[in-house]
Amino acid sequence: MNEDQVKGKAKDIGGKIQEEVGKVVGSSEQQAKGLSKQVEGKVQEKYGDAKEVLKDQGNR
Repeated sequence: MNEDQVKGKAKDIGGKIQEEVGKVVGSSEQQAKGLSKQVEGKVQEKYGDAKEVLKDQGNR
């Protein structure tokens, strides 16, 4: 795993937590911010996945 994969996963998890907290306290703003973080995290994680594939192909 590379740094982007780890950071992306962490953002995704943090976003899920923020979304759930927003639901509990009734804050649609926090829910939206949580969803946004999840998307950002997933994108960063996929970017990290792509970097790993390119790195693996370069080592052949």
